[in-house]
Order: sequence, then structure tokens, then C-alpha cells
Amino acid sequence: MSPAQPTGDPAPSDGLLPASVLDGAERRSLSLYVHVPYCSVRCGYCDFNTYAAEDFGDGVNRLSYAEDAIRELDLAAGVLTRSGLPARPLSTVFFGGGTPTRLPAEDLARILRAGIERFGIVDGAEVTTEANPDSVTREDLALLKEAGFTRVSFGMQSAVPRVLAVLDRTHTPANVPKVVSWAREVGLQTSVDLISGAPGETLAEWETSVRAAIDCAPDHISAYSLIVEPGTKLAAQIRRGELSPVDDDAQADMYLLADRLFGEAGYSWYEVSNWSRSEDTRSRHNLAYWRNRDWWGIGPGAHSHINGVRWWNLKHPVPYAHRVRQGLSPAAAREHLDADTRYVEDVMLAARIREGVAIEDLRGPGREAVGWLEGQGLIEPQARAEGRVVLTLRGRLLGDAVVRTLLGD
Repeated sequence: MSPAQPTGDPAPSDGLLPASVLDGAERRSLSLYVHVPYCSVRCGYCDFNTYAAEDFGDGVNRLSYAEDAIRELDLAAGVLTRSGLPARPLSTVFFGGGTPTRLPAEDLARILRAGIERFGIVDGAEVTTEANPDSVTREDLALLKEAGFTRVSFGMQSAVPRVLAVLDRTHTPANVPKVVSWAREVGLQTSVDLISGAPGETLAEWETSVRAAIDCAPDHISAYSLIVEPGTKLAAQIRRGELSPVDDDAQADMYLLADRLFGEAGYSWYEVSNWSRSEDTRSRHNLAYWRNRDWWGIGPGAHSHINGVRWWNLKHPVPYAHRVRQGLSPAAAREHLDADTRYVEDVMLAARIREGVAIEDLRGPGREAVGWLEGQGLIEPQARAEGRVVLTLRGRLLGDAVVRTLLGD
């Protein structure tokens, strides 16, 4: 079951944005996110807006999705123009889900082309799709490359069948190195995602997965600690005693092991859960999120953000489709972030990335705490001397506590 949507203010049916979004717009980049809510199986840990159903009736199904997404792209282009925002080509595009590659590769290419036609795209833009290792062929990857995709992120999660079964992942581990190789052959950058701390996972099993990911030689690796979200199948299994609770200490050990092995293999951290071979292979799209840039989210349940105005679409594919087919905004609600909220979010997000937080941007309690944080070994002394707060390895493990200190909590 997907989580309930946040509450907010009513969103206008025409989607028009307040005049506040114009401030500094010409200096802000614009990204596009496309949410594809279809999956072959809903994983037990997942609380994203995803559906295993293929057809919801009323003309809404997996194969009608591309047309509805393109309708929202039309709406987005019109809204930004009528709201007075300057034309800005897309700097990054990301197809996520769900499993975007549940759609035919031709549909993904059509949506991308439609986005480029309506907004333009900067030279050298990053264009990524997520993919299940079992739901893509070499021919699909070649078509995506030809259409303008530059990067593919494969959901590996684990190389250990027992752990995959706990997570309800259905792909074949042996397919991961194969699809990474195919993507490389057609000229795409590659990333693989791992999840640590599944119930019962041992440190040795985690090491097997980390080494398997490194052996694939991707350009980028994400390694996330499992979070048990309320309302998921996994949460219910743990509550009933069918699976053991997630062990925070074990997850910390897994993080330390992964960071060491990634470093030895030539990967450097640039965000708490992300490592890359070089600056050129970092996820620029995710960096746009962490830097609070502007983005428009297409699809059921997708979130958008334009200069402190945030909104989110209706979650279910049927009402979403009905709205865009009428030329109306599919937004369920929106909020206008005040200065205090934006400050908190800026600090929380910037603290996670390698460039860190500028000390001069911190309010009084945060600036006063910087020396103490350095003394505790939580931030890097050299970065502090250069005017920034950057987490040490220990600081990454205790990142939430560091942020609370910087915010004066």
C-alpha cells in the first residue's frame, strides 16, 4: 500500500504558479522527472507510488501511459510560460518508478522527445532511466541511447538470492553484469543500486553484494540503508515476528565496509549514499534535488518544485489520466515554503553532499556549533578552514545528529 499523500493548499486547476517563482528564475536550472508507476511485482519494502496492475479500465493502462505523460508535458510547458517564467532548456531528465522499462523502449523515447520538443535541452544534458535487470534487452538499450538517453540505473539491490527473496525482488542476479555490459557497449553510463540491512542479512552476504556490484564495473553505485516504511508488507512481516527487525548497528557496519571497498575500487563518495568514479559520473539529476533546484515531475504521484512552490500529483493512474485528458492540472495539492522551512531543507540536503554547507549560510546556532562538530570528528577540518561544513566518515554515519546540531535543535 502506498503512503497517504501530504496535505497542502488547494492546487488551481490551470496549474498557474504565484509571482514568487519568478525571482531569480533565469539563474536556476530546470530538470524533468517522469514517474512510471508500473511494476511487474510490488516489492515488500517499497512505499513508492507503484502498481503491479497492467490495466485499470476506463482506457487507462500501461500502454496508454505515454500519451498521458505527453499531455502533462504540454500542460507543464503552458503553465511555465503563462506564469511568466523564462524559457529554460532541461539540464537533466530522469525516468523513475516503478519500473520505467515496463514501458516499451519506444514509449520512453517518445516521452523524452516530447519533453525536448517543448523545453529544449542543454548540450551534454544527463538523461537517465531506471531499469530492472530482467526487463530490458540490448536492443532496448541501443534504442534508448539513440533517442538521447545517456545513463541507465539498474536496480540490483543484492547479489544474494536469499536476500532478494526477503525484499520480494524477482530479478535474476546473473543478469546484472550482463545488462551493465550491454549498456556500456551501446555507450550509456551505468549505475547500480544496492540496499543494505534486509532482515537477517549478514555482513558476509552484504560483502558478496558489494563485491558483485564492483565487479560489474559501473560508473556509479548507490548503496541505501533499508528503511522499513509504515504500511508496507515488510513492516507487517516484522510486526508479526515473521522477519527480524532492521539492526542499526549492523547497517552501520555495512556502510563502513561498503565505503572501504568502494574506495579501494576507485569510487569516491559525493553524497551519503552515492559513490562515483569521477565528477563526470555523478548523478547530476539527484544533485539538482539536493541543491533544491527547479524540477517538474510528470506522472501519477510525481512531485514538482519551482523556487519554493512544491506540488504533488494525484496518485492513482485513473484520476490522473482523467485530469490530463481534460487539459487540467493533475496536482492534488501544493504548498508555498516559508523562509524557515526552506532554510531547514537547504541545510538538511546540502549536509548530505560532498560540497557541504557554507558556514556563512548557517544561522547563529549552527555557526557556533561548527567548532564543536570538528572536535567530535564529525566534520572535516580542512573543509572548515575553507568555510564549509563537510561530513567525515563518522559524520556520515551520524548525519541526522549533525544536521540537528547545525539547525540548533
